[in-house]
Amino acid sequence: MENIRNFCIIAHIDHGKSTLADRLLDMTNAIAERDKMAQVLDDMDLEREKGITIKSHAVQLDYTYKGKKYIFNLIDTPGHVDFSYEVSRSIAACEGALLLVDASQGIQAQTISNLYLALEHDLKIIPVLNKIDMDGAMIEEVSDQIVDLIACDRSEIIPASGKTGFGVDKILEAIIERIPPPKGDSEAPLQAMIFDSMFNSFRGVIAYFKVVNGTMRKGEKIKFFNTGKEYIADEVGVLRLKPEPREFIKAGDVGYVITGIKQAKEIKVGDTITNSLTPCKEGINGFEDVKPMVFAGIYPIDNDDFEDLRDSLEKLQLNDASLVWEPESSIALGFGFRCGFLGLLHLEIIQERLEREYDQVIITTVPQVTYHCYTTQGEKIILHNPSNLPDVTNIDYIDEPYIKAQVITKPEYIGVIMGLCMEKRGILLNQSYLTTTRVELIFEMPMAEIVFDFYDKLKSISRGYASFDYHVTGFKAGDLVKLDIKLNGENVDALSAMIHRDKAYDFGRRLCEKLKELIPKQQFVIAIQAAVGAKIIARETISAMRKDVTAKCYGGDISRKRKLLEKQKKGKKRMRQFGKVEVPQQAFMAVLKLND
Repeated sequence: MENIRNFCIIAHIDHGKSTLADRLLDMTNAIAERDKMAQVLDDMDLEREKGITIKSHAVQLDYTYKGKKYIFNLIDTPGHVDFSYEVSRSIAACEGALLLVDASQGIQAQTISNLYLALEHDLKIIPVLNKIDMDGAMIEEVSDQIVDLIACDRSEIIPASGKTGFGVDKILEAIIERIPPPKGDSEAPLQAMIFDSMFNSFRGVIAYFKVVNGTMRKGEKIKFFNTGKEYIADEVGVLRLKPEPREFIKAGDVGYVITGIKQAKEIKVGDTITNSLTPCKEGINGFEDVKPMVFAGIYPIDNDDFEDLRDSLEKLQLNDASLVWEPESSIALGFGFRCGFLGLLHLEIIQERLEREYDQVIITTVPQVTYHCYTTQGEKIILHNPSNLPDVTNIDYIDEPYIKAQVITKPEYIGVIMGLCMEKRGILLNQSYLTTTRVELIFEMPMAEIVFDFYDKLKSISRGYASFDYHVTGFKAGDLVKLDIKLNGENVDALSAMIHRDKAYDFGRRLCEKLKELIPKQQFVIAIQAAVGAKIIARETISAMRKDVTAKCYGGDISRKRKLLEKQKKGKKRMRQFGKVEVPQQAFMAVLKLND
């Protein structure tokens, strides 16, 4: 165990984690020349297309230093705020972390929040100043920022370039010198913590774990501590670029186990694996349960695909433990699932993965946050869906979630950013200068206000120079109302939204205008209305599409044409009475694009 080092790479989005991981693979000869490409560890098409890391990726490397052989277990982590749960799980499996800071951008919001996560787990931090070869690199200035942030000595900061490979040898030396080896006893009863898992259609569920104590051998009977299920370890091994089977894995190592589990529900990230014959006395404290922030309904286009969608969600949940879902039904869309996500990017990625990896054709409803509704009888109702709101006469008050938002930007953008946050009902709590060119603004604001377009607006008004991070602080009472959308007098529950009373009229009017553009014309008039309770606050009308029934009359008396037009008029009346309005998929996401 003296020669094992477990570490992860943490940074803000786009600071060069995956590029540095590529260089570490090169330097340790973990990758053959013919397999070399950018973002080696990002194995999803989506990750390559968007240029972001979505999943944490573990890989084992060998390195010889001063005549001694060392084993590195490296975990490359995502940088986006929506995937911070992936980062927290990776950190729990490590003893040290490389804190990467882009020399051209400096310290940003996610750098700080990921650093705090690592410090909570007592990880040894190695500061790395990346991208020093860029023209805009501010080496001295950013080094000062790092010294202020983690109170380290200036000589501890390693200047490097993930692109050219400069300084990577110094990083490998620092990993050996500074990061402590894992603690544990390979003779003690087996204790291994599951930090990730995935589904393979041929082999079943594959669990990734870190052995804290004991040894796991191939062919022995193992037990999952929290679920109590017992299985035979068909294959155990280590995570190289491709999984490598081994006869056993001992304390301090990171590896995988295949047991032939076909049911996704039987394995839980954060659970402890132990031996059936000599089990450990207690499980390892895993990670906190994930708290989803944004809820949206996911429905199959065809109701016959409901069970297929459930299967796909179960398999996807294995690979992404932060996805939470439960069945629900909607009058407009039939049977589906109410899913919880960590943010809007997370929702977009899940939607894409369901369509690409599992061939599901789905409709996603308007994203919502969770509200707490208190009735006049003193009962508390947790609302994930506005359609479950009780009658207005029974509501005492509604609480909405509030967040503490941290924005780091340049001084020239303070005014416009404050304006945006005030518009979103934010209150400025603190403003402090980290350096002469970087300001940290702390706001308190309702979570519902950042769900839609806040992040995009922040990036555009600051020309990309503002970074954003947040955490939920609690719930506060708000003057909230339920906005209903009616098509020909019928409520479309999938388009209902909870909104602040002051913004309801403007929001309702813009949504009606947007729906008028998106809903195709029918042979009858369609009334689109926005309502708060019984009061209609906005209306748009889609005129009827005229079918020329007189085209076949090429002569004769005018009464023939009149007779056909009267017949059409009666038919339209009946159509208006029974006609169902077809609502396209884009209409359900129209709320997100109201400002386009």
